Amino acid sequence: MDIKNKIVIVTGASSGIGLATAKFLTQKGAKVALVAQSQSELDELAKDIPGSFPISADLRQEDEARKMIKKVLEHYGKIDILINNAGRNYSSTIEQIETKNIREIFELNVLTPVELIQEVTPVMRKQGDGIIINISSGTVFMQPFPGMSTYVASKRALATFSLVAREELKKDNIIVSVIYPYITATNFYKDTLNVGPNNREIPKSDGKIPPADSAEVVAETILRAIETGEAEVFPHDWMKQWQKGGGRV
Repeated sequence: MDIKNKIVIVTGASSGIGLATAKFLTQKGAKVALVAQSQSELDELAKDIPGSFPISADLRQEDEARKMIKKVLEHYGKIDILINNAGRNYSSTIEQIETKNIREIFELNVLTPVELIQEVTPVMRKQGDGIIINISSGTVFMQPFPGMSTYVASKRALATFSLVAREELKKDNIIVSVIYPYITATNFYKDTLNVGPNNREIPKSDGKIPPADSAEVVAETILRAIETGEAEVFPHDWMKQWQKGGGRV
């Protein structure tokens, strides 16, 4: 799909990958609905993103997700692309995991994207086409990280939902793709819900692993997914080897 003049929803748009994606797609000619929790923060960001529409919503609340989709439709008249980017990390050993935190992470990382897919599908079906991009993580193919079980499990689940939705919706000309970012230099690690192992720092490159990507690299990967319609998209070709037996970082 050509991105020019397309209406795009980006969740988690106030920082990191979401903000970089919103800016990049706008530069390429799209109009972007910026979705995050802080309306004042979004209003400020929208001043520098021409044609954008800032919408505050706690997407873990099903009614707010539904209202957000309705607002975008009322404002733009259509929805061409949904980018499910909002998510959070949780660092804890298995022994220390608090089940309430598992629920919180799965609500945001898995259930919210599923609910938004359910909300936009009738809209896209009526329009005759659409694209849904879900942001998973390269960690789902890596060797196990101590303390990262909840986050990686949630991103594995999201990838599975994405690939199944792709098969189910292709008859409606709705393309679902999943992105697997590499380590990315954003506030993601600082915002980690932390119990036990301290995973609040971006992993340092020691010569054995490549340095972290910028958020802009992931934004470019998202655009590639939109343009090509590929099922699974990586920022780097070498990451594809992780699907063949597990990668190491």
